[in-house]
Amino acid sequence: MWRSVALLLSGFSALIHVSLQGPHQRSLLKNLLKDYNRMERPVGNDSQPLTVVFTVSMIQIMDVDEKNQVLTTNMWLRMSWFDHYLQWNQSEHPGVKNLRFTTDQIWTPDILLYNSADDDFDSTFKVNVLVNSSGYAEYLPPGIFMSTCNVDVRWFPFDIQKCELKFGSWTYDGWLLDLQMEDADISGYMPNGEWDLIGVPGSRNEAYYDCCKEPYQDVKFIVTIRRRTLYYALNLLIPCVLLSSMTLLIFVLPADSGEKISLGITVLLSLTVFMLLVAEIMPATSDSVPLIGQYFASIMIIVGMSVIATVVVLQYHHHDPNGGNMPKWLVLLQWVAWFLRMKRPGESDDPERPPCAPHLRRCSSGSHSGSIPNPANNNGNLLYMGYQSMEDPSILSDGGGFGGGAGGLGGCPAAGIGDAQLQAILEEVRYMADRFREQDETESVADQWKFAAAVIDRLCLVAFSVFNIICTISILMSAPNFADAISKDFI
Repeated sequence: MWRSVALLLSGFSALIHVSLQGPHQRSLLKNLLKDYNRMERPVGNDSQPLTVVFTVSMIQIMDVDEKNQVLTTNMWLRMSWFDHYLQWNQSEHPGVKNLRFTTDQIWTPDILLYNSADDDFDSTFKVNVLVNSSGYAEYLPPGIFMSTCNVDVRWFPFDIQKCELKFGSWTYDGWLLDLQMEDADISGYMPNGEWDLIGVPGSRNEAYYDCCKEPYQDVKFIVTIRRRTLYYALNLLIPCVLLSSMTLLIFVLPADSGEKISLGITVLLSLTVFMLLVAEIMPATSDSVPLIGQYFASIMIIVGMSVIATVVVLQYHHHDPNGGNMPKWLVLLQWVAWFLRMKRPGESDDPERPPCAPHLRRCSSGSHSGSIPNPANNNGNLLYMGYQSMEDPSILSDGGGFGGGAGGLGGCPAAGIGDAQLQAILEEVRYMADRFREQDETESVADQWKFAAAVIDRLCLVAFSVFNIICTISILMSAPNFADAISKDFI
């Protein structure tokens, strides 16, 4: 019972207290604004400067436009000062602790973002100014700020950007308005998917110009951000590394496939497409070349050189054997082949194995023991041996193997062959032996050119592999914050 009555009385007293605040606040506002001039500096002594404390609260980094060199941020500005003409005694105005004024009613500092890139220049939202009984005024206008930023894309995508936000009074000099700075507040910062906020350090500066004796003050905040590289690594760097690795497949692909040049041109066109994507993002500047642009250009040079090397390899592989002997300088390829551990097809690994002798009917390096070799595969040794036997006078005599006497051909009875027929057979055998010999020589020359082409192919494979690895490591790891980017975005 008594508790209910006490609650009722306290609520009634609260209603009476609120009702009394309205007339006091209305009369106070009327008295304060009666002779107030918003164009007048609110100081008690006109010879003294008005101190304004300024700071910012970083809420969000909305966009970094590298192409147009513009930084878009969401911030709250905070300005505080003492207004000499907005003071009152709280005892004379019960319940009135704070008053709110619009920017059109009282004096506010004309602090603007000097390097603004907004169409309206001043993009702040005009909120009310909060003033307490001691005349302490606090103004917190929020806004979406577009500022110019010198984006240095040299180390893209492992870059750190430092964008300057320069604030200052537009019309007051340092003798009229003393601009002081507080550290930026980043406690309410909302993380960005592309950029990491490292810090927003600030500094207060005074500048003197030849035209004037008074100083001009400004406050600079340096928005330091680091690009997050995961997106660009997955969409640009890794595909480029894979394409550069496919360049090595050009030297592995057989020359007879007919696809070596096509593969090189396809890789070159793919790199061109990726380079155009990077060019769309980057600003059209000649001050610096992006790191990823340097990498793409280097890989394109590698691919272009590999296409040229492939043309040379194909020219050697399909060289006409009748077009001339191999140049003397190609003898160096024998040392290169030894260095690359390459051997000619059919070359024996056993040093004690005897070579194939032309006067033997069976070659130890060719067929099995007791088998008769094919003349086309054994340099025409068999036919050449028969040709030598038919020129032997002892064979052509009576009783010999090829004589025209009673023994007949090869001792075969009743197989009498005249001298004319025997001469014709001899010419045919000689012709066949010469043809086989020429064919073997042609194939031998062609095999030499093909082996030279294979050695050049293997040499290019090793050289371009080493060059590709060195190029990738040296260019990408040259960025100052490469290790930090990898550790924070990938690990």
